[in-house]
Amino acid sequence: MQSAPLWLKMSPAVFVFLWATGFVGATWGLPYAEPFTFLAYRFAIVAVLLVLIAWISRAPWPARPIDCFHSAFVGFLLQGLYLGGVFYAISRGMPTGLSALVAGLQPAFTAIAARPLLGERVSKLQWFGIALGFAGLLLVLWNKAGVAGEAGWELDWIALAAAFVAVCGITAGSIYQKVFGGAQDIRTGTAWQYVGAFVPLLFLSLFLEEGDVEWTGEFIFAMTWLCLALSIGAVSLLMLIIRHGEVSKVAGLFYMVPIVTAVLAYFIFGEQLNSVQIFGIAITAIGVALVSGRSTARS
Repeated sequence: MQSAPLWLKMSPAVFVFLWATGFVGATWGLPYAEPFTFLAYRFAIVAVLLVLIAWISRAPWPARPIDCFHSAFVGFLLQGLYLGGVFYAISRGMPTGLSALVAGLQPAFTAIAARPLLGERVSKLQWFGIALGFAGLLLVLWNKAGVAGEAGWELDWIALAAAFVAVCGITAGSIYQKVFGGAQDIRTGTAWQYVGAFVPLLFLSLFLEEGDVEWTGEFIFAMTWLCLALSIGAVSLLMLIIRHGEVSKVAGLFYMVPIVTAVLAYFIFGEQLNSVQIFGIAITAIGVALVSGRSTARS
C-alpha cells in the first residue's frame, strides 16, 4: 500500500477504531434483545440500506450467480459466524475482555492458514510480531478477562466454544474474500454478504429465541451505530484493506481492536487501565508493526 492514496493508507487506523466500537455497541444493545434476534434485525437493515446505496449509485451487480454465492458465503463466515459467536458468548455472561482475548487469536490462525491456502510466506520476524502482539494483548486483558481480576466469571465451555467459532469464522471469511471476492464491487458485494449473514441468523432467532426487542433509546442508538459505522463503514474498509494487502498482515490489525476497546471503555464506562495494561498496549503496538511492516513473499 506504499503507493496508495492517503485515505487508503489511513484506512487501517479508521477500521480499528470503528471495529473496536462494536464491543461498546454490543454492551449497550444486548440487554434489550437476544443475540441472534439483535443480529437478524441488524443484518436485514444493513442489507436494505446497501441495496439502496447500490441502486442510487448505479453500482454493478455480480454478473454470475457464483459471484453472488461467493459474497453471500463470505457474509456467512465474516458476519454470521463471527458476530453470532461473539454476541452469543457475551450473552451467556462471558466478559467482553475475555471474548476479545479469544478473538485476538485470529492473527495467528490467519498466518497459519495463509501459507498453504494463499502461498503467503510469514517471516520469522512476523511470527515474532504475532507472538509479541498476543503477549501484549494478554497483559492488557488479563484483569478484564476475569483471569486475575474481579470478574470471577465461571468457565462456560459453550460460551468459550462460541468465541472460538467466531475466530474461525472471521479467519476463514478473510481468506475466502481474498481468493474469491477481490474483483467484485464493494457496494453490491457487501449487500450480498449481509443477505448471506441474515438468513442463518434469522433461522437461529426463529427457532432458538423469543424474538422480543425493547426499543429503548439506548438500543436504537446501538443499532444505528452498529449498522452505519460498523456494518457499512468498517466492513467496507476491511474489504478494501484485504483487496490491497496480504491477509496475514491485515489480520495483525485485529490485535489492536481489543486494545482500543479497553481505551474506549476507560473513557466511556470508567474502566481503569493499570500500568501493566499500558505496558501491554505498547508491546501490542510493536507486534502489529512487525506483522504489518515487512512484505511477505510467495512460495
